This record gives sequence, structure tokens and C-alpha cells, in this order.
Amino acid sequence: MTRLDKVLYTGKTHTSAGGRDGGTARSDDGRLDIRLSTPGGAGTGTNPEQLFAAGWSACFIGAIKKAAAKRKIALPADLAVDAEIDLGMAGEGYGLQARLNVSLPGLPREDAEALVGDAHQTCPYSKATRGNIGVAISVV
Repeated sequence: MTRLDKVLYTGKTHTSAGGRDGGTARSDDGRLDIRLSTPGGAGTGTNPEQLFAAGWSACFIGAIKKAAAKRKIALPADLAVDAEIDLGMAGEGYGLQARLNVSLPGLPREDAEALVGDAHQTCPYSKATRGNIGVAISVV
């Protein structure tokens, strides 16, 4: 288990009793205030898998930027990460798996793959999921 030497930020939310089935989630600073719904359901809100995909892809872009700065590689303005989080059954319970498709247009494939590899080693979401869920990362 990773222990933090220094906490840089703590995200705080309050989620109502409905949870993914009609609940709401709100951050302590009010910047996040969303309705929740079940995946594929009739609700009008988002679901935890979409939130996880958004968080991981945003974090992964930050890790790519750090890696690019270290390697002195200029990133394309249209850098993007498409994240897919699957919710499914794993034996008797639920489980997740993930795919990150990274677009670094104009970069030589070797540079793009090196940046993605570096990012996967440093991104906190990648570290948290490593060895816990199936993850496939591709340069597209």
C-alpha cells in the first residue's frame, strides 16, 4: 500500500442515499454538483464509471505533460485521452476494467509510446488500479 509523505490536495464530496440510482453528489466547494443515475438507465445524471473515466483521463493528460517536459518533447495542442471504463461481473460480484486510448497527433510513434509509458508509471489513477483491474492503454 502506498503511503503519502505529503498530502497535496483532498477532494471532498457528499453523495446522497440514492447513490448511483437517483442520488446526487456535491463537492465541499460547490464546483461539482451532479445528479447520478445507473449506467444505461433512464435517469438524467451521470454514473460513477463516467466520473472515473473523466478523472483518470484528465489525470493521465497531466502525467503525459510532466513526462513531455522531462523529455523536452512539445505536445500537440489536440492531445486527447478517450477513457472507457467497463462495469461487469467478476465471479459473484461486480468488477471494472479500463481502456485508455491516447491521441498524440503529429508525434513520432516512438515518442508517443514513451510518453504514454512514462505517464502510466506516474499517474496516480494508473498506480491505484495497477494489479487490481484489467487495463489496456493504446496510442491511437
